[in-house]
Amino acid sequence: TPGSIQRCRSNEGFAGFSVRNDTRWAAQSDQDATQDIPALCDSTRKNCLAPLLELITKLNSSDVPPVTCIVSDGVMSFGIEAGRLLGIPEFQFWTASACGFMCYLQYNELFKRGIVPFKDEKFVNDGTLDTPTDCIPGMSNMRFKDIPSFIRTIDPNDEMFDFMGSEAQNCLKYSAIIFNTFDELEHEVLEAIVAKFPRIYTVGPLNLLGRHVPESHFSSLRSSLWKEDTNCIEWLNQREPKSVVYVNYGSVTVMSDYHLKEFAWELANSKHPFLWIVRPDVVMGESAVLPEEFFEEVKDGGFITSWCPQYRVLSHGSVGVFLTHCGWNSTLESISEGVPVICWPFFAEQQTNCRFACSRWGIGVEVNPNVYRDDVAALVKEMMEGQNGKKMKKKALEWREKVHVATDVGASSYNNFDRFIEEVRSI
Repeated sequence: TPGSIQRCRSNEGFAGFSVRNDTRWAAQSDQDATQDIPALCDSTRKNCLAPLLELITKLNSSDVPPVTCIVSDGVMSFGIEAGRLLGIPEFQFWTASACGFMCYLQYNELFKRGIVPFKDEKFVNDGTLDTPTDCIPGMSNMRFKDIPSFIRTIDPNDEMFDFMGSEAQNCLKYSAIIFNTFDELEHEVLEAIVAKFPRIYTVGPLNLLGRHVPESHFSSLRSSLWKEDTNCIEWLNQREPKSVVYVNYGSVTVMSDYHLKEFAWELANSKHPFLWIVRPDVVMGESAVLPEEFFEEVKDGGFITSWCPQYRVLSHGSVGVFLTHCGWNSTLESISEGVPVICWPFFAEQQTNCRFACSRWGIGVEVNPNVYRDDVAALVKEMMEGQNGKKMKKKALEWREKVHVATDVGASSYNNFDRFIEEVRSI
């Protein structure tokens, strides 16, 4: 969006490094508005190739070093066409999970088998989504509800089902694919991907790999699309160790007013201090407004704000559990800091990430998608006080150790990133 571009302009970045942007790429919107995802995807398909070609042509005609490779986001495959037309190698950076990527690769197979689209809307409540499926290579013990949410359609021309399936398949046309994950976390899935496409680099989590770069190089760079309220850190400083429930649904998740209020009262009923991120646009079609009696109930134990520096929050010693939408960055950051999760996935591959967190990695539990007040309060209580919560905290710390090892100098993610850089330099 124009707001995002303005934030990029305000960052000084690295010495000798400059940013070129073109506002024709961006949908016009309020600076901090949640995007219409289908419209945004359709816009990138139709409108982004020409400006990219123009930009690279201008750069290669200027006094700066020529563009010798393109690294593009996994759902922006117009970069492939730009690379083909200009004779430039193109690398794909898949920013979501490898398990999500593998599911998207199977969308076409689900269509061929006649599984998707579903025949009618009864599939939502008739148990179909709970049906086990073995159609995803490298991913056993999966149900249809665990496959990225765009399969939940009765429309054979569903835009997001087509877009995500096509973009994943297009990734196999790149010179290589870069994944923000590490080998042990998604081992079986990565093996299945390599069987289809051997040219992959697993370089994650990038938030930890970045610790090897001097802090001063990153001090002016910000990826957040919202203004961060750092007062929450001071509030966390006053809480007991591992006592706080951190709640954040990410930057694009929206919900009904009913769900917002149910979440509010579940936090109040849990009787644990909480830090809750409530974006102004989190309620579909209206402003997020909580009842006054809720604020009165939690005035001594809750901190509510519109955004925060999440990595600082998750690394804070007072945070005991993370109630999350299971976006991939949030998932990796919680693993990096050894924080167990309560999962309420909203859309896309968040459902898949949730399944892996709960059944593969042993670090989480899932909230009923309908959000029943007493059930969620019980989950919070179990995670903070119960035996299952203790087991998941222990497992989360084990994964924390593994991910720090994977990103150490000379370890898998570090070496894979180094190999990628060497390949780029050799072009």
